[in-house]
This record gives sequence, C-alpha cells and structure tokens, in this order.
Amino acid sequence: MTFFLKWRLRTVQKAAYRSPPSACYYCTAVKTGKESVNGVDLYYQQTGGGDHAVLLMPGALGSGETDFEPQLKGLDKKRFTVVAFDPRGYGKSQPPLRDFPSDFFHRDARDGLQLMQTLGFSHFSLLGWSDGGITALIAAALSPTNVRKLVVWGSNAYVSQEDLGIYNSVRDVSRWSERMRRPMEEMYGAEYFRNTWSAWVDGISQFTHNPQGSICLELLPQVSCPTLVVHGQKDPMVPSFHPQVLLQQIPNARLHEMAEGKHNLHLRFADEFNRLVQAFLLE
Repeated sequence: MTFFLKWRLRTVQKAAYRSPPSACYYCTAVKTGKESVNGVDLYYQQTGGGDHAVLLMPGALGSGETDFEPQLKGLDKKRFTVVAFDPRGYGKSQPPLRDFPSDFFHRDARDGLQLMQTLGFSHFSLLGWSDGGITALIAAALSPTNVRKLVVWGSNAYVSQEDLGIYNSVRDVSRWSERMRRPMEEMYGAEYFRNTWSAWVDGISQFTHNPQGSICLELLPQVSCPTLVVHGQKDPMVPSFHPQVLLQQIPNARLHEMAEGKHNLHLRFADEFNRLVQAFLLE
C-alpha cells in the first residue's frame, strides 16, 4: 500500500471515529451550514472572529472536517476567522455527484471565491493542500483584488509522467486492503467512492494532454499576492521540482521546507505548521 493511500485514508479514518458534530471538539463556537453557490449547495464550517478571514481548501475527496481539524482548532480565533468548505461532490456538499471536467480545478476555485463573497468576506487569504493548493493558486490568479495572501503545500501546477505513474498505481481500489478501503466506503458508500476515485485519477491525468502537462502553469505569473510555498522534503507524492517551479514562477513567493514533512505535514506537524502560517499571514 502506497503512502498516498495511507495519508488520505488515515485522515478519513480519524474523522469516522470522532465525536458527533454536536460535540465542541474545536473548543470554540463553530458555525456550520450550506450556502447556494454557482448552482450547488456547499457545506462549510466557520470558526473564530478575527479580522483576517482565511479559507481552507481540501485535497482530493477531502472535506474541511477530514483535512483541517488541527487548523480549525488551532489557528488563533482572535486574529482569524477560519472557513473550511467541502468542494462540490465531496464530503457533505452532495448532491451533486462529483465529476471531473477539464476545468474542475477552475470550477472549485470559482466556488471557493463565491462562497467567501456570499459569507460576507471580500478580502481573505487562502490555505490550500494538495488538490486544494492547485485550486487556491487558480483562485489567487483569477481574483487578485480579493486574495490577501496564499499558502500552498503538497501541490503542483502541472502533471509530469512521474506524477502520472503515481496516480495510476492507486487507481484500482479493489486492490486496497479492506482496512484501507473501509473508512472511505463509510464516508461515501462503496460504489460512490470507487467510481469517484477512478474518475479523479482520470481527471488529474487528463492534464498530460496539455502543453507541458499544465494544470495552471500559465496562471502562476498572475498570482500577485504574497505566497508561501511549503514543502515536506519526505513528500512521496510531490517531487521537489514542483515547489521549485512555483517558487520560480510566482512573483512574490517564498519557499519553506520541512525536513521531516511528508504530504500531510499540516496534520503530522500541526503546531509547527500553524505557527509558520500564522506568522506569515500576520506579517
């Protein structure tokens, strides 16, 4: 079983055995609900009351609850208002069924931007992990007047042949162990999970047909806000050339490497990650 499966399914497994939503596991008031955005109802969580609004953008098949509990709990509630959302077709933002047209990252970016506007935030920062980092890069490029600062980790702006091999190696969920399949099947149902996962592999793979395998390479120079790229030096999912490309192509970017960090560094080293992000956002 690859590390890719282990980090993604471990986050879902943690969520499956948590206290029910009525329990205040963030130790502060958490507002939850759905808002109609671009023709779909998006589920979100909101906590804190600070002047600096932050949107958390999850990874593939992820949700705010599975992917960002340490950030919802740990970011300074007096300085930040933190919003996490489930992209359409993921988590509690169902229906609709999740699909992966050629513009699915752009669609998620538009959804996230519009959700924040609907919630009353016209100026906010973005924190994006993995697929959510790609979404955040696109959102920052599309809406520079709205995005204050940007933090991305475990993300890539194009799909290389090396990446394609990784994605295809985990396509067939029937080859996963029952222990690894079960948390995803409990969240989504076996059929929806199987079909959506395979569709995700196809969706991310289709970018290899673009020049240079681009997902959003051409948009990187348009990201004008201060940007922090975080990279775990032991990340098996994202080779080190990806953060270097982001650093080179985004005009106002800096790179922070975590020597022991893997793909889920914000979960494994949550306190260190939260301190790093807070310091950057408050500069």
